[in-house]
Amino acid sequence: MNDDLKDYIREVPDFPKPGIGFKDISPLLKDAGAFARAIEDIAQLCRDVSIEADILACPEARGFIFGAALAGHLGLGFIPIRKPGKLPYDTSSVEYELEYGTDSIEMHIDAVEQGQRVLLVDDLLATGGTTRACVDLIEQSGGLVAACVFLIELTFLPGREVLEGYDVHSLIHY
Repeated sequence: MNDDLKDYIREVPDFPKPGIGFKDISPLLKDAGAFARAIEDIAQLCRDVSIEADILACPEARGFIFGAALAGHLGLGFIPIRKPGKLPYDTSSVEYELEYGTDSIEMHIDAVEQGQRVLLVDDLLATGGTTRACVDLIEQSGGLVAACVFLIELTFLPGREVLEGYDVHSLIHY
């Protein structure tokens, strides 16, 4: 699906470390038509698979680019999920494992209402660690994850397995 959008994604070899082929979305963002089409295609994907959500959440930083535009397009409110110390009100947090060490994310304690269906959006699904932490944070707050939607999925990495049991969709596959 949407293989022509791949023309706007460049691979940067050995970034951020040797052996990684980084998928750089900057050319897609720079082209107004490609970016608009990506947002419309993600919105259409949500409609095609009948995702019913009350609100949309996404992690910083590149997730915000797609999440905010998509929330506006779908008529949903937007919940930012951020690194520690970036949100001005009381927060809840989840710590998660990285390849070397741990990290954590936070969300305002009043961002998700009990039983609210949350569409979780990010630019890329790779190992699934950040998205899984977002899922845990939403569920800790009493929300239900309606679906996880991505612009890009690296199918050779275990992201989908880490999110097993959740409705996962992506536009572009590598």
